[in-house]
Amino acid sequence: MFFQSRFDCQGSPARVVFGPSSRLRVGEELVRLGLERVLVIATPELEGVAGEIAGALGPRAAGLFVGAAMHTPVSVTEARMARLGDADGLVAVGGGSAIGLAKALALRSGLPQIAVPSTFAGSEATPILGETKGGEKTTLTDLRVRPDTIVYDPLLVSSLPPRLVASSAMNAIAHAVEGLYARDRNPVGSLMAAEGIRAFAAAVPRVDADRADLEAWSMAQYGAWLCGTVLGQVGMALHHKLCHVLGGTFDLPHAEVHAVVLPHAIAYNEAAVPELLAPVARIFGAETAADGLHEFARAIGAPTALEAFGFTEADIPRAVDVALARPYWNPRAITREGLSVLLSGALTGERPARAMFNEDTETVK
Repeated sequence: MFFQSRFDCQGSPARVVFGPSSRLRVGEELVRLGLERVLVIATPELEGVAGEIAGALGPRAAGLFVGAAMHTPVSVTEARMARLGDADGLVAVGGGSAIGLAKALALRSGLPQIAVPSTFAGSEATPILGETKGGEKTTLTDLRVRPDTIVYDPLLVSSLPPRLVASSAMNAIAHAVEGLYARDRNPVGSLMAAEGIRAFAAAVPRVDADRADLEAWSMAQYGAWLCGTVLGQVGMALHHKLCHVLGGTFDLPHAEVHAVVLPHAIAYNEAAVPELLAPVARIFGAETAADGLHEFARAIGAPTALEAFGFTEADIPRAVDVALARPYWNPRAITREGLSVLLSGALTGERPARAMFNEDTETVK
């Protein structure tokens, strides 16, 4: 039970269109929103799918831009902003890169958005935008960046390579896990978080066993929607902060970094709030949440070591400095030594040991 005697809860008003081939209903959503000309946005990898959607829109497509980039560089946004032309809406097709660019353009232009996610990142369900400029990634929360409609089509994610399935799933699970101990958590969000984690725990092994299992792909997208909604409702903590540092400062890949860091960040915090993370341990049938996440990541083939992406031991001090430069809430006090130990474990992919963090387990109120 996730009952709390006091809480505030803000529901998400976004419209959700869910089901196989739902991407073909984007035109219906344009009519519903009263849009005449939309810019379709994607990364180069999704040019084919985005082109299909733009083609189906016919004259309602104001253009196709496939230059969305990881971590939403401000330079890309500003260059595209100067060429919006007569577009009165945005359609983002892809993962966090495409959806992030659409959000950044919406913030600056006020245009409505339709998101058609192709990964499990969850950005489509949030009013959160992360942008990178000068080697630093910053985030903001603004209702103007939340998509008006989300179109979930399991046929889009079913073409994801197995390794990206694993890392994207861990990325989504991270939203839900941190939501369970968020300072502003609420019972509804906690229920959604647990259900989202449970959906991924069941779906990803099925997808690995049979990539034609459309019900499993649908279940994974259902999990992504739940986890993303949690991200949009409550504040995140240490795990997300570190991932933003590693992505924005060291240009490491977003989903993969989430997959690697999550068990270690949870091991750090689990020492302070074991009761709040107990549902995660139960879902994965493990003694601790950190153990369960680590073993699940290994079982589904997710990356487990930062060194695989070029991060080195010499980078740890700088990462710690950047992480500590701007204080942020976390359920456990954050120390330089603790972050160094955490990142050392994530560097090599060793099993996260909660015992390494037993000292200074003060819970932040």
